[in-house]
Amino acid sequence: QVQLVESGGGLVQTGDSLRLSCAASGRTFSTYAMGWFRQAPGKEREFVAAITVSVINTYYADSVKGRFTISRDNAKNTVYLQMNSLKPEDTAVYYCAAGLRMAYSRDYQDSHEYDYWGQGTQVTVSS
Repeated sequence: QVQLVESGGGLVQTGDSLRLSCAASGRTFSTYAMGWFRQAPGKEREFVAAITVSVINTYYADSVKGRFTISRDNAKNTVYLQMNSLKPEDTAVYYCAAGLRMAYSRDYQDSHEYDYWGQGTQVTVSS
């Protein structure tokens, strides 16, 4: 069982930066692939970024590539999402997720492959 708690969201202006954190409980954090998803009002949840257990590979949605960076600190049981050059279209509730069964690179972008989810943190970018 893994419990995830996101933090770091807020209201910022276009072009600003934010760093989201996701703290995980349990001693098996380092065995989970971690991902960030987001959901804007009236839209479906969408993939943002993911990082493998080994930290060797990271994956990003095209819409955030070059602006967002995912990282993890297994010693602190925490995954981060550094968001730079924020745009109004980045406004959403951001969720972190943990998954054990990633077999293919495409699995990291599929919300159904994740086993545990946080409660979400709101990010609002004003124009």
